[in-house]
Amino acid sequence: MKRIPGVAFWATFIALILSWTLSFAAETINLKLGHAVAPEHPYHLGAVKFADLVARKSANKIKIDVYPSTQLGNERDMVEGLQLGTIDLVVTSTGPLGGFVPKMFVVDLPFLFRDREHAYKVLDGPIGRELLDAFSAKGIKGLAFWENGFRQITNNVRPIEKPEDLKGIKIRTMENKVHLSAFRAFGASPTPMAWSEVYTALQQKTIDGQENPVAIIYHQKIHEVQKHLALTGHFYSPTPLLMSLKVFNSLPKNLQKIMLDTALECAAYERNLLRDSEARQLAEIKAKGVLMTTPNKKPFQEAATPVYKEFRDQFGKEMIDKIINTP
Repeated sequence: MKRIPGVAFWATFIALILSWTLSFAAETINLKLGHAVAPEHPYHLGAVKFADLVARKSANKIKIDVYPSTQLGNERDMVEGLQLGTIDLVVTSTGPLGGFVPKMFVVDLPFLFRDREHAYKVLDGPIGRELLDAFSAKGIKGLAFWENGFRQITNNVRPIEKPEDLKGIKIRTMENKVHLSAFRAFGASPTPMAWSEVYTALQQKTIDGQENPVAIIYHQKIHEVQKHLALTGHFYSPTPLLMSLKVFNSLPKNLQKIMLDTALECAAYERNLLRDSEARQLAEIKAKGVLMTTPNKKPFQEAATPVYKEFRDQFGKEMIDKIINTP
């Protein structure tokens, strides 16, 4: 007579199946990465590349899902999410970061960087690492600096050729006290506003203009609601890739290294996308009827002198000089 397995057998068998299932599930670490801009922007393309490379290098132990267009909240919300552990990774402008690490705003001083290569040397070197490491005290791991780019001015009032042309223009800025101070020095009326509100505010003429790198202006279709674009390059805007420190510390050392190495590798990829597409984007914006000016930067640089005096003690003259004098 064939013996039927008893209750103990089936209990053991089910326990083994559950154990194997949980073990298999634990092999994949699922992470969420958020950012605030359109899926066509290099932020997103860089984030997708980062997710693909991390999956490949980790033998699919890490899976990263990318959420563009403020799907996980505005930039400040997402950075706070890193601290809370509700979001794992964020690609963000520097706008909200001074509220977490005040010295981060040093990179937002007007005309601080001579060109892109100067910015890369500073941000990929010891100064950049010092700034990124300062986030650890806030429960955030700084992985690498990506790029937003040199910021330009758009408005619906008049062409901008010199700082005086900005007088009385109500211009949206990030929530960044250095940017606010600089635009006051230029003669404008700066208005901090969450990025998700800007397009509608421009449509409704609540504000006259805004300032952003070319890729943002292009991909967010700002040129559809603005008449004038001035290529001032007044700020260079880096883009940190940040991670929840709690999540980072939970990873084995080999996976931590993959995250750090890949973040830096994708910085070069994302920066190249921005640089290589800029001329084409400017040509398309001009073809849409936007009037462009290329102002002499010297009067703007002179107008920005008080901004350096205002923040010299906060950021440290030595730090500012070290950045300026980086060859």
